[in-house]
Amino acid sequence: MLIPIAIGVMIVVVIAFIYTVRSGQYDDLEGPAYRILMDDDDPRIPHQSKDALKKASEPSVDNDKSA
Repeated sequence: MLIPIAIGVMIVVVIAFIYTVRSGQYDDLEGPAYRILMDDDDPRIPHQSKDALKKASEPSVDNDKSA
């Protein structure tokens, strides 16, 4: 009884592995490790617009003069 169950589990694992390889989950193994170290306001990141970069580089003005 254990042998058919083990074969069934093995077939499921092999199918899952083949699916992950074909979907490209193992293509870039080092990228996620370095991505955590990158800063979000880096100008080399292509998804940021020029306006967002200008706002991030301007010093903020504090309007509270009660201090």
